[in-house]
Amino acid sequence: MNAPPPLSELLARASAAPGALSAPELARLVSLEAPEDRAALRSAAHAVKLRVSGARVFLRGLLEIGNVCAKNCLYCGLRRDNAAVRRYAIPEDDVVQMALAVHSAGYGSVVLQSGEIESEANTERIERIVRAIRSGTSPDFAIVLSLGEQTDEVFARWREAGADRYLLRIECANSRLYRAIHPEGHSWERRRDCLLALRRLGYQLGTGVMFGLPGETPEDLASDIRFFRDIGADMIGMGPFVPNPETPMAGAPFDPAAALELALDMVAATRLHLHDCNIAATTALQVLAPDGRERAILAGANVMMPNATDLKYRRDYQLYKGKPCLDEDAGRCRACLSARVARIGEAIAWGNPGTPPHYLARTSK
Repeated sequence: MNAPPPLSELLARASAAPGALSAPELARLVSLEAPEDRAALRSAAHAVKLRVSGARVFLRGLLEIGNVCAKNCLYCGLRRDNAAVRRYAIPEDDVVQMALAVHSAGYGSVVLQSGEIESEANTERIERIVRAIRSGTSPDFAIVLSLGEQTDEVFARWREAGADRYLLRIECANSRLYRAIHPEGHSWERRRDCLLALRRLGYQLGTGVMFGLPGETPEDLASDIRFFRDIGADMIGMGPFVPNPETPMAGAPFDPAAALELALDMVAATRLHLHDCNIAATTALQVLAPDGRERAILAGANVMMPNATDLKYRRDYQLYKGKPCLDEDAGRCRACLSARVARIGEAIAWGNPGTPPHYLARTSK
């Protein structure tokens, strides 16, 4: 049996061209243990990130517009059967005003996120909100939706109303593992088909996974990364599994330090395999370490999604406990982010929507 190639060879090959690594090679990258190997992986990924988008970080102002959800995912604090959650839906006019404030603050895009609701009333509500935001902002300001699974018709209506991008995490590419963390009535195949529809309808396509799940293997993580490329994703948002005490998976094992290391390796391996997509340094990383998001930037991420929701709603939108910045208003957040990013030698690209080069390349063909 031939000896595996040295890590330096893998990193050089991955840095030279996207999609260069096999599934076993990607599994190796997310299984590194030596600190010097992990440092080399993250350094190589950051170099690719600098080549693709420069020493810049793009901001997405996150608005958590409602926490009512029809889904009952076993890991999520917003799950339908969690009676401890105080449910809310922010009034339409307030959502629009928050989005306009995000635009005025110099963010390049806004994300409207909520639990999953499938109804004509909700579809019309989102249409009205999107149209109002689009009419009140500059043409290059990106409107991003993260509203779960919907029909092709609904996706098309929201696209026509003015939405540019859609985020829908597949959660895990392994359909067997997906079924283990969801109850009956939740379909991996439908979720995948929604992603295909969104891409077909012209959205900038965002997806992602939750890693560190019970029973997950390095091969599963490699499959996640290959799924991103196969589905044609333009944007990636990944986060660690953090057990929520109000869910059926409350007692699952969890090691914050190990979760952070895996998160940074997943960001790095994804950057090396995809090259020209956007990758978020998700808020969950700040739960694992105060500088978790900045470390993700240095491992290849290029997007941050600060919470711009009105403070009175934030405590009621907790997928996991320990969510940061629950009491930090938009002004303090802006100053804090600027300082944090500057400390790692990068700058926030104010007013820039940060359109993924991958999207520009695939739509120009």
